[in-house]
Amino acid sequence: MKIIKYVFLTIGLALLAGAFYFYQSKQAFIDRAVKVQGTVTALIPSRSDNSTTYKPVVSYTTKEGKQIEFTSSVSSNPPSYHEGETVEIFYDPADPYDADINGFASLWLAPLILGILGTVFFLIGFLIILFGKMKEKKIDDLKFNGRSIITKFDNVNINYNYKVNGRSPYVIYSQWLNPATNELHVFKSEDIWFDPTDFISSKEIKVLIDPSNPKKYYMDISFLPKVNS
Repeated sequence: MKIIKYVFLTIGLALLAGAFYFYQSKQAFIDRAVKVQGTVTALIPSRSDNSTTYKPVVSYTTKEGKQIEFTSSVSSNPPSYHEGETVEIFYDPADPYDADINGFASLWLAPLILGILGTVFFLIGFLIILFGKMKEKKIDDLKFNGRSIITKFDNVNINYNYKVNGRSPYVIYSQWLNPATNELHVFKSEDIWFDPTDFISSKEIKVLIDPSNPKKYYMDISFLPKVNS
């Protein structure tokens, strides 16, 4: 997770930078482009494993009277246009073959997709880092203000709800009977990426709790060996 959070953050920032670049590039194209009317002359099928999409072929005449035909880079199913349909065209006067249909998908689909993916990746990385910082703050608060109690070791289990590279971490469970309320509390350690069973030499495990709310706690597993990574 230490690596993954920065990988997601980096990928997210790269995708957002790409989205901004494509947006700026397309906006600059529109600013210098000439607007004319064109006609869809054909629909070219583009086949993938499970579906077929269609790219419109468009013909238009430049302001100088030159006939140009180009194929849109955006395909869809069902087709966004039909043969014979009149569409508005943007073209670069310095390169008439550099043209696009004046439609949302043709102009803005690429930066939109990159922006959405970039936002998702960035948020995942950012939230992992944020939750990690919040967890560290909670532990520091408990170490400074919490009450230390001695709990009874219960068992070691595997956390099958979480996997990294096909592996699930181990967790230690312990119990404590609150003498003030006669309530039994069950505590769980952080994820441990090796089997800690052979290293638990005592039936007593220290847990730091919030005196006003024992559900806020931190199990002290500093007695376990450090993994040489």
